[in-house]
Amino acid sequence: MTLRISAPGIDFDAIRSEFSLDGGFPVAALAEADGAVDRCASGRVDRTDLPLVTIDPPTSMDLDQALHIERTDTGFVLHYAIADVAAVVRPGGALDTETRRRGQTFYLPDGSVPLHPRVLSDGAASLLPDQVRPAALWRIDLDETAEPVAVAVRRASVRSVARFDYAGVQADSDRGTLHPSIAALPEFGALRLASALRRGAIELKLPEQAVVADGGGWRLDVEPRTAADDWNAEVSLLTGMCAARIMLDARIGLVRTLPPAPADAVAALRRSARALGLNWKPDVSVGVMMAGLDPNTPDALAMMSDATTLLRGADYAAFDGAVPPLTVHAGIGAPYAHVTAPLRRLSDRFATEVCLAVCAGVEIPQWVRQALPLLPGVMRGSDQLAGKVDRACVDLTEVRVLAGRIGETFDAVVLRSADRKRDAEVFVADPIVIARCAGNPPEGERVSVRLIAADAETRRVQFEYAA
Repeated sequence: MTLRISAPGIDFDAIRSEFSLDGGFPVAALAEADGAVDRCASGRVDRTDLPLVTIDPPTSMDLDQALHIERTDTGFVLHYAIADVAAVVRPGGALDTETRRRGQTFYLPDGSVPLHPRVLSDGAASLLPDQVRPAALWRIDLDETAEPVAVAVRRASVRSVARFDYAGVQADSDRGTLHPSIAALPEFGALRLASALRRGAIELKLPEQAVVADGGGWRLDVEPRTAADDWNAEVSLLTGMCAARIMLDARIGLVRTLPPAPADAVAALRRSARALGLNWKPDVSVGVMMAGLDPNTPDALAMMSDATTLLRGADYAAFDGAVPPLTVHAGIGAPYAHVTAPLRRLSDRFATEVCLAVCAGVEIPQWVRQALPLLPGVMRGSDQLAGKVDRACVDLTEVRVLAGRIGETFDAVVLRSADRKRDAEVFVADPIVIARCAGNPPEGERVSVRLIAADAETRRVQFEYAA
């Protein structure tokens, strides 16, 4: 059970200032957002008859996605509506310019710094329930094994009929009372997870720290993940894979890439498995091996932490005419593109526009073609900044939660042993902290460690192990 150790009065605005995150928008961009109209209304099909639903965290207002999945005699039919941001952001305008500067929404524990003004992201463009909204509506027909057999996307007017969160969907599934629009989601999700293993996808279920409100302060927690999270994620992943295929066949677009793990990295991971006493058969893939581990055991946590070395080098590849040398995302085991979160991520607006044009058999808009070569750099920098901001918030909370506890001992699991470049890394469950540890503790073991540093100025936490 996690100790409820609260850290009051943390100033996350200091992190906003440090990373120059400005929540305000230029006057001209705000004016465009306030006066935004659907520029593509005349070419839109009315699908407000489709009973779509959304699944998001309970406090989210920027709802990018709504779905409806139906079981058929031959498989499944998935409808997936994505907020049509390109229809309400004028190319070359002040708002377009500002979103290209930001790249994405940045999330901090006490609020976000949005990609778009909230009048759009939380209002006129969000797929809120009982509101007619412009959307890019995907239809994906799937066979009995939930593999796609036909894919199309077109502009539509849609209306969500219900809003759910992950915990609620999981509870409804456990009771057998899922909304009819997602009654087939568990079966679909299980089949898609099986497909991921066949593709060689790698899923690492490492603990993910989160800073959550705790009365008048903040605490560290591990994000709970339900089967419903995985089912919903498979809808988005499938759509991203279909989008990548459309763009690669058309030889224009933007895909997310990750190079295959080098052979020496896989060999090193196999050595780690042997050292931890794990039985990894030669003919079993990394993904299947990881899927078979119990993430609550120390050796599994250590193994998954080591496996992060296989998932390095994620990038974006833009192309127009010639397909790039690397088109696959090795973590997913297939070509993949970001198209499902345009309210929160810049690249999705442009990739979706390519798919819409290809499926309609019309020319790619010139403003999209001109932007494609610039997007990898923008998104690369934006992703790096988002990672730094997230880490800074967690580090600051760790320091504040541990303030005054220098010298105390804690139970920990050793995620990584020390090497020539860095100290070991340990996972402390109470309170939830992942930090460096001096003294070279044995990887995959449960050990006692002593807190030797919790420096608010540098946001550094350090433990020490003594055998």
